[in-house]
Amino acid sequence: MKKVIVRILKITGISFGIILALLFILPILFPGKIAEEVKSFANNKLNGELNFKEANLSFFNHFPSLTLTLTDFSLNGSAPYKKETLLSANEVAFGINLSSLLFDKKVNIDKIYVSNALINVKVNEKGEANYNVYNSDDKSTKKDSSSSSLRLEKIAIEDSHIVYDDKSTKMLIDAKGFNYVGNGDLDKAIFDLYTEADIEDFDFAYDGEQYLKNKKVNADLITKINTNSLAFVFEQNNLKINKLPVEFKGKFDFLSNGYEMDFNIKSEDSNLKDFFTALPPNYVTWLDKSKVKGSTDLSFTLKGKYIASINQKPDLAFNMKIRDGYINYNDAPFPASNIFLNFDAKLPSLDTEQLQVNLDSIFFNVDKDYFKAIVKTVGVSKPKIAARIQSKIDLAKMNKAFGLQNMDLRGALNMDIKSNGVYDKKHNKIPVTNGKIALKNGYVKTIYYPNPIKNINLLATILDTEGSTKDLKINITPASFEFEGKPIFVNAKLKNFDNINYDIKAKGELDLAKIYKVFSRKGLDLEGYVNADVSFKGSQNDAMKGNYKNLHNSGTLKLRNIKTTSEYLPKPFIIKEGTFVFNQDKMNFNDFVANYGQSDFRMNGYLQNVIDFVLTDKAILKGNFALQSSFINCDEFMSASTNQTAFPDVLKANTQGPTMPTETGVIVIPNNFDLQFHAVADKVNFQDLILEKINGNMLINQGKLILKNNSFNVVGCNVKMDIVYGSETPNRANFDFKILAKDFDVKRAYKEVKLFREMASAAENAEGIISLDYKVAGKLDGNMQPIYPSLVGGGTLSVKKVKMKGFKMFGAVSRKTGKDAMKNPDLSQVDIKTKIKNNIINIERFKFKVAGFRPRIEGQTSFDGNLNIKMRLGLPPFGLFGIPIKVTGTKDNPIVRLGKQTEDLKETEYDEGQAPVPAPATTPQTTN
Repeated sequence: MKKVIVRILKITGISFGIILALLFILPILFPGKIAEEVKSFANNKLNGELNFKEANLSFFNHFPSLTLTLTDFSLNGSAPYKKETLLSANEVAFGINLSSLLFDKKVNIDKIYVSNALINVKVNEKGEANYNVYNSDDKSTKKDSSSSSLRLEKIAIEDSHIVYDDKSTKMLIDAKGFNYVGNGDLDKAIFDLYTEADIEDFDFAYDGEQYLKNKKVNADLITKINTNSLAFVFEQNNLKINKLPVEFKGKFDFLSNGYEMDFNIKSEDSNLKDFFTALPPNYVTWLDKSKVKGSTDLSFTLKGKYIASINQKPDLAFNMKIRDGYINYNDAPFPASNIFLNFDAKLPSLDTEQLQVNLDSIFFNVDKDYFKAIVKTVGVSKPKIAARIQSKIDLAKMNKAFGLQNMDLRGALNMDIKSNGVYDKKHNKIPVTNGKIALKNGYVKTIYYPNPIKNINLLATILDTEGSTKDLKINITPASFEFEGKPIFVNAKLKNFDNINYDIKAKGELDLAKIYKVFSRKGLDLEGYVNADVSFKGSQNDAMKGNYKNLHNSGTLKLRNIKTTSEYLPKPFIIKEGTFVFNQDKMNFNDFVANYGQSDFRMNGYLQNVIDFVLTDKAILKGNFALQSSFINCDEFMSASTNQTAFPDVLKANTQGPTMPTETGVIVIPNNFDLQFHAVADKVNFQDLILEKINGNMLINQGKLILKNNSFNVVGCNVKMDIVYGSETPNRANFDFKILAKDFDVKRAYKEVKLFREMASAAENAEGIISLDYKVAGKLDGNMQPIYPSLVGGGTLSVKKVKMKGFKMFGAVSRKTGKDAMKNPDLSQVDIKTKIKNNIINIERFKFKVAGFRPRIEGQTSFDGNLNIKMRLGLPPFGLFGIPIKVTGTKDNPIVRLGKQTEDLKETEYDEGQAPVPAPATTPQTTN
């Protein structure tokens, strides 16, 4: 017996030693073959850039598997994400089938281990993904018996981070602390994959909205996979999101141009408290202090094909039920009990216009009080609505029972609202409605401001028996509240919203900045004080027709330090002080003082049709004002556009051509204004052009700004000007401009006026006196710059005692003819008439005398700087005989030849639908 035991121990020890030796020896015997085979396999099978630091062959990294471990591993994705990482990991290990290696001398990969990885899956709007990196076998390729192959039985992922960003379905999944083990015979065409997974931190968002955040997930799954068609069938899948158990079944097929899916996710007869654990963290914090009871059923389905290229999308549905619900926050004396909910939502083809929401119904008690509602809607832009809402509830008890965060509510709220029908604003349709809302001793306090709005009392009725805005009646009698110790009272009766009949009274003072802080709304920035004591009674129709005897509008509204913003203006408009005095249809402005950026305004006058303008979106606001200013900076009124234009081709037109400058937007003129101003301003800045002593009339009407009989001083010259300006889009405007300027100094104009330098750069060295009588109309781009092909007009430039020094064209003529007098001619009295159209300035024939010569000039120039000028240089004594000269080329490089025949410059017609012509390489010229 002793010999037998010793023999067994010897055999066991020797066997163990041999096995242990093999564990060290085999990686030494086959290192080159295995490493080369795996690398060759990766290069042949993976369609993506692969990199790693080093390769180690060992039994001990993932014992007892023989694995080739690649450290600092990275793999880029497939097109269109070839330059972005799909997988990066500290380690990626390939398990080698030992029997195939020893007996068949083949390297078969049957296991994959991934550790501390980032798996970054991306899908673009077209459905193109970065994970298509595995190349299937080409049937026409002869297989080498010794080649490596992939016959997976196990996939293990440890402590990794997975991001799935699918822009085609607008889904974003972010999973941190991801651990996964999958087992199955992955070599078969159809196999079952048994999976265990857990995620420490799981986020899920759809269309920018966060639905799950920081959730712990456990999964036990059985998935049938068809590798021929790349289809997944989820047969038995039990999940747990925090404490909420979820059953997940369905299938997912990869198509050549998208996906086909049939997902069914449900949680039946679950604990209501477990449901709250699956919600975002701020609810979980609330849950720690709450007693929650009841049961809930949840179901979510997503079924159909998603093919972005043909806009085919699946159907989505969600259902939730709550029975016998109970919530008590922080041991409130009266809990919310008998909570009942039936909620059902359907979104066919993921089309919001087909959205169906069925809240049938919601109910809960707080003590003896109750709230109940049934709401059904179909569609979004023109929704069908059926609603019944009733409540008799103490808001303070409800607030304590539910533990509402960031807000303290009090008061008795009674509601009884019935509504049924279609809301269609365009066709003046609203649901048939009968509603009453009563709030007594209301109180609202938020964490954003230390003091509440209190003593809120409201009695409102809404009635519409015909389902039209004409039949709508709204009565608010009374409404009052107190804020910062100051009471506000409002009574309002409104009816017939097609022709509003109104009876409104308001009295009190409001600090707008503090009201804003109470509710802390992003995107809304209000400051200032309003003190009102007003009464309005009348109808829209009487105001429009001038039946002022039927109107009874009176009272005052005082403003102090009001700061307002508008989508049309990039800076806030600040009213320092002013008083509105209401009288019938007029609202008089008394001593208004305002600022906008660097600009200041002092204004008196009146607005007409104000009530109609405030209550409807069709009314025209009329007014007449006397405006004074010491300085106006027009550049600050340009709207803050984001380079979006009404012409889509603008963004496409310059993919290979000149880069268009970023547009800042034009000055936008609202369409519903009819305002007249008599303006006096000491100084106005527009595009670095300084105008002084402005006196004129301005009319804003139907989206146009019209300046008539305006006069001002610029560069020491008195100028008379008429302008018609209209904004078409935030990035496009039109103008009609007429100017009469007599006897201004060329040299000073060039030095002080940027626009003059750009339009007449050749006048840099000129000296003398010029007059201008000109009219031009056209379009402006998003930088308030003229679009040259759109310009149409003409006029006369009168030259008086001007030295034409440094003009390249005259210099070139002088060199060609040998007549030095033509190099820098002095012009005593010349009228140059021109016409502008299609990017061309046509110069009518004009004559002048210089040192006995009698030159005659006519022809064309373009805003691109091209020349087509015909000259006749009349010789002394009387110019009966002359030299014909033609000047072509550009203003920077004029080409002078003898002769008469020239070719007209090519015209550029303005096309409304095309991109504006980029600024030319040379500065545009008009007077060269």
